[in-house]
Amino acid sequence: MVLVSCGGSGVEEFTPPASPSVPDEPAEKIVYHERAKELFDLINQYYQVKNGPTSGLYNENYPKAAGDLSASFLWPYDGLVSAAANLYALGYDIDYKSMVDKFECYWRTSGDVNIGGYGSQTNGVSGGGTRYYDDNSIVGIDLVHAYKLTGDKIYLERAKRIVSFLKSGEDNVHGGAMWWNESQKNQAGVGDSNKPACANGFGTLFLLEYYSVCTSEEKADVLSFAKRLYNWLYTNLRDPEDNNYWNDKQATGAINKTKWTYNTGAMISNGVRLYQITGDEKYLNHAKASAEGAYNYFVRPANGMALAYPANDPWFTIKLINAFVDIRPYYKTAQNYIDTFINFTDHAYEKARNQTGFFYEDWTGGSPKRIESLLMQAAALDGLSLIALYKGEVVGQ
Repeated sequence: MVLVSCGGSGVEEFTPPASPSVPDEPAEKIVYHERAKELFDLINQYYQVKNGPTSGLYNENYPKAAGDLSASFLWPYDGLVSAAANLYALGYDIDYKSMVDKFECYWRTSGDVNIGGYGSQTNGVSGGGTRYYDDNSIVGIDLVHAYKLTGDKIYLERAKRIVSFLKSGEDNVHGGAMWWNESQKNQAGVGDSNKPACANGFGTLFLLEYYSVCTSEEKADVLSFAKRLYNWLYTNLRDPEDNNYWNDKQATGAINKTKWTYNTGAMISNGVRLYQITGDEKYLNHAKASAEGAYNYFVRPANGMALAYPANDPWFTIKLINAFVDIRPYYKTAQNYIDTFINFTDHAYEKARNQTGFFYEDWTGGSPKRIESLLMQAAALDGLSLIALYKGEVVGQ
C-alpha cells in the first residue's frame, strides 16, 4: 500500500477493564444501512470523477488540489469497493459491478517481474506506480467476494491471476514469505525493503478466500502456499507475549516491532479459515489468543470515552473488526469486542463528522485531520455497512 508506510509509530500497551460495559440501546433505533447509504451517496457526490480520462473513478482527496487530474491510489479505491460490496449484499441497487470492473484501470501486464499485477496508481486506462503484494491481495479478496455475490466468472479469472503475482514475491530470504513490493526486494538499508505482516497476512487471506472457489486441481497448491505464508508469520512476526503481530522483518533481519490492528486482524481471520478448512484446532487457538491480545492491546480510554479503538487509521481497525466477526461463532467473548466497536462508531457519527457528513480519521472526535482522504470515508462506510450486515439488517424492512 502506498499511502502509509508499513512502519510508523505504534501504541503503548494498555490493558482495559476485564469486563467492559455494553452500551444501553438508544431510545431511537439506529438503522446502520441507512447511515451507510447516506455516506456512500456523499462520497459519490463529492469524490467521484465526473469527466476526463479517470471518469468514474474517485479522487484521492476532497477538496482536490487545483490542476490535479489523477484518480486515487488503488488502496483507497479498494476500500471503497469493499464497502460497496456490503451495500450490495444488504440489497442496495448500486452499480457495484461497474466499480469492481474499474479495478482493471490499475492492471499492469508487467513490471519489475514479467507477470501481470495491479499497480498502485492509474491514468484511467492502465496501472502505474509500484506493485505491492498487499494491494494485490486485498483486490483479490474483493474479486472473490464479487464472484460470490454476482456469480460472474470473470472475477474468478481475474483473481486467479493474482496467485501467480504473489508467488513472484516469495523467496527463501529469512526462511520464506513475500516482500512488500516487487521493486524493493532484499535491499539492506532500505526501510521499505521488508517482509511485512500486511503483505503476507492479507496474501494468506486472499489465498484462503480463493481456495473456497477455485477448481479442485488448484486447491492443494493454493492451500500449501497459504500455509507457508501463515507459518512464516506465526514464527517470525508474532509477539509471544500478547499474540499480536509485529510489522515486518527488514532485509537486514531486524524486526520492526510496531503493531497495527489490521495485521493481527488478518491473522485472526486466517486462523479461523484454516481451522474451517483443515479441522486443526491449533489454528483456532491461535486466532482466539490473538483476538484477546488485540483487544487488550489496542482498546483503551480516549478523549472522554471509556473504551475506544485507536484514533488513527480506521481502515486498519475495520479489518480487525471483520476478524472479530469471523471468530465470533467460536469465541463468544468477541461479542464484547464488537459491541465496543459499535459504540465507538455511534460516537463517531455524533462527534467526529463535519457539517457535510464526512468522518474524521479520529473517531473519538479529538481532531478533524485527514478528513479530506477518500480512505477515511471508505473506512467509515465499511464500518457502518459491516455493522448492518452483522445485525442482519435488510434494506426495505
